[in-house]
Amino acid sequence: MNDMNSGFVNDLNMILATDFYQLTMGAAYYQYNLENNITEENDIATFELFIRKFPENRNYLIFAGLEQAIQYLLNARFTERTIKFLREKEVFKKIDPSFFDEYLPNFKFNLDVWTMREGNFFFPNEPILRVQGPMFHAQIVETYLLNVINFQSLIASKASRIKNIAPNKVLLEFGTRRSHSPLAGVYAARASYIAGFNGSSNVVADLELGINSSGTMAHSFVQKFDDELDSFDLYYKIYGKNSIFLIDTYDTEKGAQKSCKYGNTIWGVRIDSGDLIDHAKKVRKILDDNGCEKVLIVASSDLNEYKIKEIIDKNAPIDVFGVGTELATSRDDPTIAGVYKLIEYNGEPKIKISEEKVTYPGIKQVHRIYDRNGMFKEDILSLAYEPAPSNSETLLIPIMKDGELITKLPKLDDIQKFYLDNIKKLPKTYKKLEEVDIFELKISEKLRHLTDSLKLKYT
Repeated sequence: MNDMNSGFVNDLNMILATDFYQLTMGAAYYQYNLENNITEENDIATFELFIRKFPENRNYLIFAGLEQAIQYLLNARFTERTIKFLREKEVFKKIDPSFFDEYLPNFKFNLDVWTMREGNFFFPNEPILRVQGPMFHAQIVETYLLNVINFQSLIASKASRIKNIAPNKVLLEFGTRRSHSPLAGVYAARASYIAGFNGSSNVVADLELGINSSGTMAHSFVQKFDDELDSFDLYYKIYGKNSIFLIDTYDTEKGAQKSCKYGNTIWGVRIDSGDLIDHAKKVRKILDDNGCEKVLIVASSDLNEYKIKEIIDKNAPIDVFGVGTELATSRDDPTIAGVYKLIEYNGEPKIKISEEKVTYPGIKQVHRIYDRNGMFKEDILSLAYEPAPSNSETLLIPIMKDGELITKLPKLDDIQKFYLDNIKKLPKTYKKLEEVDIFELKISEKLRHLTDSLKLKYT
Protein backbone atom coordinates (compact mmCIF):
# COMPACT_ATOMS: atom_id res chain seq x y z
CA MET A 1 0.00 0.00 0.00
CA ASN A 2 1.43 3.36 -0.99
CA ASP A 3 1.44 6.42 1.21
CA MET A 4 -0.90 9.03 -0.15
CA ASN A 5 0.79 11.65 -2.29
CA SER A 6 0.27 14.88 -0.36
CA GLY A 7 -0.18 16.73 -3.64
CA PHE A 8 -3.03 14.48 -4.76
CA VAL A 9 -6.22 16.58 -4.94
CA ASN A 10 -4.54 19.04 -2.57
CA ASP A 11 -3.57 21.69 -5.06
CA LEU A 12 -2.84 24.95 -3.26
CA ASN A 13 -5.83 26.59 -4.91
CA MET A 14 -8.11 24.22 -2.97
CA ILE A 15 -8.11 27.00 -0.37
CA LEU A 16 -11.03 28.39 -2.38
CA ALA A 17 -12.93 25.10 -2.40
CA THR A 18 -15.34 26.72 0.00
CA ASP A 19 -18.56 28.66 0.25
CA PHE A 20 -18.16 32.35 -0.48
CA TYR A 21 -19.63 33.38 2.85
CA GLN A 22 -16.70 31.74 4.64
CA LEU A 23 -14.45 34.31 2.96
CA THR A 24 -16.74 37.29 3.58
CA MET A 25 -16.96 36.31 7.26
CA GLY A 26 -13.22 35.78 7.41
CA ALA A 27 -12.45 39.16 5.87
CA ALA A 28 -14.92 40.82 8.24
CA TYR A 29 -13.20 39.16 11.23
CA TYR A 30 -9.88 40.51 9.98
CA GLN A 31 -11.24 44.03 9.51
CA TYR A 32 -12.87 44.07 12.94
CA ASN A 33 -9.71 42.87 14.66
CA LEU A 34 -7.60 45.42 12.77
CA GLU A 35 -9.82 48.31 13.77
CA ASN A 36 -10.00 47.19 17.40
CA ASN A 37 -6.35 46.17 17.83
CA ILE A 38 -7.27 42.54 18.50
CA THR A 39 -4.57 39.98 17.78
CA GLU A 40 -5.27 36.46 16.58
CA GLU A 41 -4.02 35.16 19.93
CA ASN A 42 -7.05 36.89 21.48
CA ASP A 43 -9.51 35.70 18.84
CA ILE A 44 -9.64 31.95 19.47
CA ALA A 45 -12.60 29.88 18.31
CA THR A 46 -13.40 26.23 18.79
CA PHE A 47 -15.63 24.34 16.38
CA GLU A 48 -16.85 20.74 16.45
CA LEU A 49 -17.91 18.64 13.48
CA PHE A 50 -20.65 16.11 14.08
CA ILE A 51 -23.65 14.39 12.49
CA ARG A 52 -27.14 15.43 13.55
CA LYS A 53 -29.01 12.29 12.53
CA PHE A 54 -28.60 8.95 10.80
CA PRO A 55 -29.19 8.46 7.09
CA GLU A 56 -32.09 6.12 6.34
CA ASN A 57 -32.00 2.72 8.05
CA ARG A 58 -28.58 3.28 9.61
CA ASN A 59 -27.80 2.44 13.23
CA TYR A 60 -24.16 3.56 13.23
CA LEU A 61 -21.73 5.43 10.98
CA ILE A 62 -18.08 5.00 10.01
CA PHE A 63 -15.69 7.96 10.21
CA ALA A 64 -13.71 8.46 6.98
CA GLY A 65 -12.01 11.30 5.12
CA LEU A 66 -9.64 12.40 7.87
CA GLU A 67 -6.48 12.07 5.78
CA GLN A 68 -7.79 14.39 3.06
CA ALA A 69 -8.95 16.88 5.72
CA ILE A 70 -5.53 16.97 7.38
CA GLN A 71 -3.67 17.23 4.08
CA TYR A 72 -5.81 20.25 3.25
CA LEU A 73 -5.00 21.92 6.56
CA LEU A 74 -1.29 21.28 6.03
CA ASN A 75 -1.05 22.38 2.41
CA ALA A 76 -3.71 24.93 1.49
CA ARG A 77 -2.40 28.44 0.77
CA PHE A 78 -3.56 31.67 -0.84
CA THR A 79 -1.60 32.06 -4.07
CA GLU A 80 -1.04 35.24 -6.06
CA ARG A 81 -3.84 34.19 -8.38
CA THR A 82 -6.36 33.52 -5.61
CA ILE A 83 -5.48 36.77 -3.83
CA LYS A 84 -5.86 38.76 -7.03
CA PHE A 85 -9.21 37.10 -7.62
CA LEU A 86 -10.48 38.05 -4.16
CA ARG A 87 -9.08 41.58 -4.25
CA GLU A 88 -11.08 42.31 -7.40
CA LYS A 89 -14.39 41.30 -5.81
CA GLU A 90 -16.58 44.36 -5.22
CA VAL A 91 -17.76 42.99 -1.89
CA PHE A 92 -14.26 43.34 -0.43
CA LYS A 93 -13.73 46.99 -1.34
CA LYS A 94 -13.91 48.15 2.31
CA ILE A 95 -11.38 45.57 3.53
CA ASP A 96 -8.01 47.07 4.43
CA PRO A 97 -5.36 46.47 1.73
CA SER A 98 -3.10 44.80 4.31
CA PHE A 99 -5.47 41.82 4.18
CA PHE A 100 -4.43 41.18 0.57
CA ASP A 101 -0.87 42.52 0.72
CA GLU A 102 0.36 41.02 3.98
CA TYR A 103 -2.09 38.65 5.65
CA LEU A 104 -3.17 36.33 2.84
CA PRO A 105 0.26 35.93 1.18
CA ASN A 106 1.70 34.66 4.48
CA PHE A 107 -1.33 32.68 5.57
CA LYS A 108 -0.91 29.14 6.89
CA PHE A 109 -3.47 27.34 9.00
CA ASN A 110 -2.50 27.61 12.67
CA LEU A 111 -4.95 25.17 14.21
CA ASP A 112 -5.12 22.57 16.93
CA VAL A 113 -7.13 19.53 15.88
CA TRP A 114 -8.55 16.61 17.84
CA THR A 115 -10.22 13.72 16.07
CA MET A 116 -11.61 10.23 16.34
CA ARG A 117 -9.53 7.56 14.65
CA GLU A 118 -10.44 7.12 11.01
CA GLY A 119 -12.43 3.91 10.58
CA ASN A 120 -14.12 4.17 13.98
CA PHE A 121 -17.87 3.79 14.34
CA PHE A 122 -19.77 6.73 15.76
CA PHE A 123 -23.26 8.09 16.36
CA PRO A 124 -25.24 11.36 15.98
CA ASN A 125 -24.34 14.40 18.11
CA GLU A 126 -20.87 13.07 18.91
CA PRO A 127 -18.02 15.34 17.80
CA ILE A 128 -15.80 13.39 15.45
CA LEU A 129 -13.48 16.35 14.83
CA ARG A 130 -12.63 19.42 16.92
CA VAL A 131 -10.82 22.45 15.52
CA GLN A 132 -9.39 25.29 17.61
CA GLY A 133 -7.47 28.38 16.56
CA PRO A 134 -7.81 31.96 15.34
CA MET A 135 -11.36 32.65 14.22
CA PHE A 136 -10.42 33.30 10.59
CA HIS A 137 -8.51 30.00 10.40
CA ALA A 138 -11.15 27.90 12.11
CA GLN A 139 -14.02 29.45 10.15
CA ILE A 140 -12.92 29.09 6.54
CA VAL A 141 -12.15 25.36 6.82
CA GLU A 142 -15.81 24.49 7.45
CA THR A 143 -16.93 23.76 3.90
CA TYR A 144 -13.93 21.67 2.88
CA LEU A 145 -13.91 19.60 6.07
CA LEU A 146 -17.63 18.90 5.81
CA ASN A 147 -17.32 18.01 2.14
CA VAL A 148 -14.62 15.36 2.45
CA ILE A 149 -15.78 13.93 5.79
CA ASN A 150 -19.51 13.90 5.01
CA PHE A 151 -19.00 12.09 1.71
CA GLN A 152 -16.41 9.55 2.74
CA SER A 153 -18.20 8.77 6.01
CA LEU A 154 -21.42 8.25 4.06
CA ILE A 155 -19.81 5.81 1.62
CA ALA A 156 -17.78 4.01 4.28
CA SER A 157 -20.98 3.49 6.29
CA LYS A 158 -22.75 2.07 3.24
CA ALA A 159 -19.79 -0.20 2.49
CA SER A 160 -19.75 -1.35 6.11
CA ARG A 161 -23.36 -2.52 5.80
CA ILE A 162 -22.43 -4.55 2.74
CA LYS A 163 -19.36 -6.01 4.45
CA ASN A 164 -21.53 -7.05 7.40
CA ILE A 165 -23.81 -8.99 5.07
CA ALA A 166 -21.01 -10.64 3.10
CA PRO A 167 -18.01 -10.92 5.46
CA ASN A 168 -16.49 -13.88 3.65
CA LYS A 169 -16.98 -12.70 0.07
CA VAL A 170 -14.63 -10.72 -2.14
CA LEU A 171 -16.08 -7.21 -2.44
CA LEU A 172 -15.08 -4.81 -5.20
CA GLU A 173 -16.11 -1.17 -5.58
CA PHE A 174 -17.25 -0.55 -9.18
CA GLY A 175 -18.95 2.84 -8.89
CA THR A 176 -16.76 5.44 -10.60
CA ARG A 177 -18.86 5.77 -13.76
CA ARG A 178 -21.94 6.60 -11.68
CA SER A 179 -20.24 8.65 -8.97
CA HIS A 180 -20.95 12.36 -8.89
CA SER A 181 -17.51 13.31 -10.20
CA PRO A 182 -14.21 11.61 -11.06
CA LEU A 183 -12.83 12.72 -7.70
CA ALA A 184 -15.88 11.33 -5.91
CA GLY A 185 -15.08 8.02 -7.58
CA VAL A 186 -11.61 8.02 -6.01
CA TYR A 187 -12.98 8.95 -2.60
CA ALA A 188 -15.66 6.25 -2.87
CA ALA A 189 -12.95 3.70 -3.56
CA ARG A 190 -10.99 4.89 -0.52
CA ALA A 191 -13.99 4.96 1.82
CA SER A 192 -15.19 1.51 0.78
CA TYR A 193 -11.68 0.11 1.19
CA ILE A 194 -11.56 1.41 4.76
CA ALA A 195 -14.79 -0.48 5.43
CA GLY A 196 -13.31 -3.78 4.31
CA PHE A 197 -13.70 -3.90 0.53
CA ASN A 198 -10.95 -5.76 -1.28
CA GLY A 199 -10.41 -3.47 -4.24
CA SER A 200 -11.85 -1.09 -6.79
CA SER A 201 -12.22 -0.61 -10.52
CA ASN A 202 -10.77 2.91 -10.12
CA VAL A 203 -7.24 3.12 -11.49
CA VAL A 204 -6.42 6.49 -9.87
CA ALA A 205 -7.25 4.93 -6.51
CA ASP A 206 -4.65 2.29 -7.29
CA LEU A 207 -1.99 4.74 -8.48
CA GLU A 208 -2.42 7.31 -5.70
CA LEU A 209 -3.78 5.28 -2.79
CA GLY A 210 -2.53 1.77 -3.48
CA ILE A 211 -6.01 0.22 -3.61
CA ASN A 212 -5.73 -2.70 -5.99
CA SER A 213 -7.62 -2.06 -9.21
CA SER A 214 -9.21 -4.90 -11.13
CA GLY A 215 -11.79 -5.53 -13.81
CA THR A 216 -13.09 -7.93 -16.40
CA MET A 217 -14.30 -6.86 -19.83
CA ALA A 218 -17.26 -4.96 -21.27
CA HIS A 219 -19.98 -6.36 -23.50
CA SER A 220 -18.45 -4.30 -26.31
CA PHE A 221 -15.31 -6.44 -26.16
CA VAL A 222 -17.40 -9.56 -26.79
CA GLN A 223 -19.54 -7.84 -29.43
CA LYS A 224 -16.49 -6.81 -31.46
CA PHE A 225 -16.06 -10.43 -32.52
CA ASP A 226 -18.47 -12.44 -34.63
CA ASP A 227 -18.01 -15.41 -32.30
CA GLU A 228 -18.18 -14.98 -28.53
CA LEU A 229 -15.53 -17.65 -28.13
CA ASP A 230 -13.09 -15.60 -30.23
CA SER A 231 -13.28 -12.80 -27.65
CA PHE A 232 -12.53 -15.27 -24.86
CA ASP A 233 -9.63 -16.74 -26.83
CA LEU A 234 -8.00 -13.35 -27.36
CA TYR A 235 -8.48 -12.29 -23.76
CA TYR A 236 -7.07 -15.57 -22.48
CA LYS A 237 -4.12 -15.38 -24.85
CA ILE A 238 -3.15 -12.03 -23.32
CA TYR A 239 -4.22 -12.37 -19.68
CA GLY A 240 -4.10 -16.11 -19.01
CA LYS A 241 -4.79 -17.00 -15.38
CA ASN A 242 -5.98 -13.44 -14.68
CA SER A 243 -8.84 -13.77 -17.16
CA ILE A 244 -12.40 -13.09 -16.06
CA PHE A 245 -14.89 -13.65 -18.89
CA LEU A 246 -18.13 -11.69 -19.14
CA ILE A 247 -20.56 -14.44 -20.07
CA ASP A 248 -23.98 -12.75 -20.29
CA THR A 249 -23.65 -10.80 -23.57
CA TYR A 250 -25.94 -13.24 -25.40
CA ASP A 251 -26.82 -16.30 -23.33
CA THR A 252 -25.34 -16.65 -19.85
CA GLU A 253 -25.38 -20.44 -19.65
CA LYS A 254 -23.94 -20.85 -23.16
CA GLY A 255 -21.25 -18.34 -22.25
CA ALA A 256 -20.43 -20.41 -19.17
CA GLN A 257 -20.22 -23.54 -21.29
CA LYS A 258 -17.75 -21.86 -23.65
CA SER A 259 -15.59 -20.70 -20.75
CA CYS A 260 -15.12 -24.32 -19.69
CA LYS A 261 -12.70 -24.67 -22.62
CA TYR A 262 -10.01 -23.15 -20.40
CA GLY A 263 -10.57 -25.41 -17.40
CA ASN A 264 -9.33 -24.06 -14.08
CA THR A 265 -6.72 -21.88 -15.76
CA ILE A 266 -8.93 -18.75 -15.68
CA TRP A 267 -9.73 -16.69 -12.57
CA GLY A 268 -13.46 -16.42 -13.06
CA VAL A 269 -16.60 -15.61 -15.02
CA ARG A 270 -18.83 -12.60 -14.53
CA ILE A 271 -22.62 -12.26 -14.69
CA ASP A 272 -23.92 -8.71 -15.08
CA SER A 273 -27.64 -9.09 -15.83
CA GLY A 274 -30.77 -11.11 -15.31
CA ASP A 275 -31.72 -13.22 -12.32
CA LEU A 276 -28.32 -13.46 -10.63
CA ILE A 277 -29.44 -16.17 -8.23
CA ASP A 278 -30.81 -18.45 -10.93
CA HIS A 279 -27.94 -17.81 -13.33
CA ALA A 280 -25.29 -18.35 -10.66
CA LYS A 281 -26.68 -21.73 -9.68
CA LYS A 282 -26.85 -22.88 -13.29
CA VAL A 283 -23.40 -21.52 -14.13
CA ARG A 284 -21.86 -23.17 -11.07
CA LYS A 285 -23.28 -26.53 -12.12
CA ILE A 286 -21.97 -26.11 -15.66
CA LEU A 287 -18.52 -25.20 -14.38
CA ASP A 288 -18.38 -28.02 -11.85
CA ASP A 289 -19.68 -30.62 -14.31
CA ASN A 290 -16.85 -29.67 -16.66
CA GLY A 291 -14.06 -29.79 -14.09
CA CYS A 292 -13.91 -26.02 -13.54
CA GLU A 293 -14.65 -26.12 -9.83
CA LYS A 294 -11.93 -23.54 -9.05
CA VAL A 295 -13.32 -20.91 -11.40
CA LEU A 296 -14.98 -18.13 -9.41
CA ILE A 297 -18.30 -16.49 -10.18
CA VAL A 298 -18.36 -12.70 -10.13
CA ALA A 299 -21.69 -10.86 -10.01
CA SER A 300 -22.56 -7.22 -10.61
CA SER A 301 -25.71 -5.36 -11.78
CA ASP A 302 -27.05 -2.68 -9.38
CA LEU A 303 -26.16 -4.64 -6.27
CA ASN A 304 -26.72 -3.30 -2.77
CA GLU A 305 -26.80 -4.75 0.75
CA TYR A 306 -30.42 -5.90 0.40
CA LYS A 307 -29.86 -7.75 -2.90
CA ILE A 308 -26.63 -9.29 -1.64
CA LYS A 309 -28.39 -10.51 1.50
CA GLU A 310 -31.06 -12.17 -0.64
CA ILE A 311 -28.40 -13.79 -2.82
CA ILE A 312 -26.58 -15.18 0.21
CA ASP A 313 -29.77 -16.25 1.98
CA LYS A 314 -30.76 -18.25 -1.12
CA ASN A 315 -27.32 -19.91 -1.27
CA ALA A 316 -26.45 -18.62 -4.70
CA PRO A 317 -22.83 -19.68 -5.37
CA ILE A 318 -21.44 -16.20 -6.04
CA ASP A 319 -17.88 -15.64 -4.84
CA VAL A 320 -17.26 -12.00 -5.74
CA PHE A 321 -19.58 -9.01 -5.71
CA GLY A 322 -18.89 -5.90 -7.76
CA VAL A 323 -20.91 -3.07 -6.20
CA GLY A 324 -21.20 0.16 -8.15
CA THR A 325 -23.94 2.77 -8.34
CA GLU A 326 -25.67 1.86 -5.08
CA LEU A 327 -22.42 2.17 -3.15
CA ALA A 328 -20.64 5.12 -4.76
CA THR A 329 -23.77 7.28 -4.48
CA SER A 330 -25.27 5.71 -1.32
CA ARG A 331 -28.37 5.57 -3.45
CA ASP A 332 -30.93 4.79 -0.75
CA ASP A 333 -29.93 7.94 1.15
CA PRO A 334 -27.24 9.99 -0.63
CA THR A 335 -26.75 12.65 2.04
CA ILE A 336 -25.44 12.86 5.54
CA ALA A 337 -26.39 15.55 8.05
CA GLY A 338 -22.90 16.64 9.04
CA VAL A 339 -22.52 20.09 10.61
CA TYR A 340 -19.66 22.27 11.93
CA LYS A 341 -20.61 24.47 14.86
CA LEU A 342 -18.93 27.07 17.06
CA ILE A 343 -18.98 25.74 20.62
CA GLU A 344 -16.53 28.08 22.36
CA TYR A 345 -15.02 31.52 21.74
CA ASN A 346 -12.14 32.87 23.81
CA GLY A 347 -12.91 30.41 26.57
CA GLU A 348 -16.64 31.17 26.69
CA PRO A 349 -19.04 28.33 25.78
CA LYS A 350 -21.35 29.07 22.86
CA ILE A 351 -24.70 27.51 21.98
CA LYS A 352 -26.94 27.46 18.92
CA ILE A 353 -30.68 27.31 19.59
CA SER A 354 -33.26 27.11 16.81
CA GLU A 355 -36.31 24.91 17.24
CA GLU A 356 -35.03 21.33 17.61
CA LYS A 357 -31.48 22.06 16.42
CA VAL A 358 -29.77 22.54 19.77
CA THR A 359 -26.00 22.28 19.74
CA TYR A 360 -24.37 21.18 22.98
CA PRO A 361 -22.02 23.99 24.05
CA GLY A 362 -18.45 23.92 25.30
CA ILE A 363 -15.41 21.84 24.41
CA LYS A 364 -16.43 18.21 24.74
CA GLN A 365 -15.06 14.70 24.80
CA VAL A 366 -16.60 11.35 23.87
CA HIS A 367 -15.99 8.39 26.16
CA ARG A 368 -16.78 4.85 25.02
CA ILE A 369 -17.76 2.15 27.49
CA TYR A 370 -17.47 -1.58 26.76
CA ASP A 371 -19.07 -4.49 28.58
CA ARG A 372 -17.18 -7.32 30.25
CA ASN A 373 -16.95 -9.12 26.91
CA GLY A 374 -15.30 -6.16 25.22
CA MET A 375 -18.45 -5.25 23.28
CA PHE A 376 -19.71 -1.69 22.84
CA LYS A 377 -22.10 -0.69 25.61
CA GLU A 378 -22.57 3.09 25.48
CA ASP A 379 -21.02 6.46 24.68
CA ILE A 380 -20.93 9.36 27.10
CA LEU A 381 -20.62 12.97 25.96
CA SER A 382 -19.06 15.23 28.57
CA LEU A 383 -17.15 18.48 28.89
CA ALA A 384 -13.49 17.98 28.05
CA TYR A 385 -12.27 18.94 31.52
CA GLU A 386 -14.41 16.30 33.25
CA PRO A 387 -12.58 13.16 34.39
CA ALA A 388 -13.02 10.17 32.12
CA PRO A 389 -15.45 7.51 33.39
CA SER A 390 -13.77 4.40 34.74
CA ASN A 391 -12.95 1.70 32.21
CA SER A 392 -13.70 4.01 29.28
CA GLU A 393 -11.93 4.79 26.02
CA THR A 394 -11.40 8.46 25.15
CA LEU A 395 -12.25 8.87 21.45
CA LEU A 396 -11.03 12.38 20.54
CA ILE A 397 -7.24 12.49 20.39
CA PRO A 398 -4.92 15.37 19.40
CA ILE A 399 -3.54 15.16 15.87
CA MET A 400 -2.42 18.73 15.06
CA LYS A 401 -0.89 21.46 17.23
CA ASP A 402 -0.24 25.02 16.02
CA GLY A 403 -0.84 23.89 12.45
CA GLU A 404 1.67 21.05 12.59
CA LEU A 405 1.02 17.32 12.55
CA ILE A 406 1.83 15.77 15.94
CA THR A 407 0.35 12.32 15.35
CA LYS A 408 1.47 10.39 12.28
CA LEU A 409 -1.33 9.62 9.85
CA PRO A 410 -1.80 5.85 9.52
CA LYS A 411 -1.47 4.09 6.19
CA LEU A 412 -4.68 3.05 4.48
CA ASP A 413 -4.10 -0.63 5.20
CA ASP A 414 -3.72 0.17 8.90
CA ILE A 415 -6.97 2.17 8.87
CA GLN A 416 -8.74 -0.80 7.30
CA LYS A 417 -7.25 -3.18 9.86
CA PHE A 418 -8.40 -0.91 12.68
CA TYR A 419 -11.89 -0.83 11.20
CA LEU A 420 -12.07 -4.60 10.78
CA ASP A 421 -10.92 -5.17 14.36
CA ASN A 422 -13.02 -2.41 15.87
CA ILE A 423 -16.32 -3.19 14.11
CA LYS A 424 -16.30 -6.59 15.83
CA LYS A 425 -16.95 -4.72 19.08
CA LEU A 426 -20.26 -3.39 17.77
CA PRO A 427 -23.17 -5.70 18.75
CA LYS A 428 -25.07 -7.40 15.93
CA THR A 429 -28.24 -5.48 16.76
CA TYR A 430 -26.65 -2.32 15.37
CA LYS A 431 -25.78 -4.11 12.13
CA LYS A 432 -29.35 -4.86 11.10
CA LEU A 433 -30.37 -3.43 7.73
CA GLU A 434 -33.42 -1.70 9.15
CA GLU A 435 -33.37 1.17 11.64
CA VAL A 436 -33.87 -0.13 15.16
CA ASP A 437 -33.53 3.01 17.35
CA ILE A 438 -31.29 1.41 19.95
CA PHE A 439 -28.67 4.12 20.51
CA GLU A 440 -29.09 6.96 22.97
CA LEU A 441 -26.11 9.19 23.64
CA LYS A 442 -25.61 9.74 27.36
CA ILE A 443 -24.97 13.35 28.37
CA SER A 444 -23.00 14.19 31.52
CA GLU A 445 -24.76 16.20 34.23
CA LYS A 446 -22.31 19.09 33.91
CA LEU A 447 -22.90 19.32 30.17
CA ARG A 448 -26.67 19.23 30.69
CA HIS A 449 -26.41 21.98 33.28
CA LEU A 450 -24.28 24.16 30.98
CA THR A 451 -26.70 23.61 28.08
CA ASP A 452 -29.73 24.48 30.19
CA SER A 453 -28.09 27.60 31.62
CA LEU A 454 -27.20 28.92 28.15
CA LYS A 455 -30.69 28.14 26.85
CA LEU A 456 -32.10 30.20 29.70
CA LYS A 457 -29.67 33.03 28.93
CA TYR A 458 -30.51 33.28 25.23
CA THR A 459 -34.25 32.53 25.21
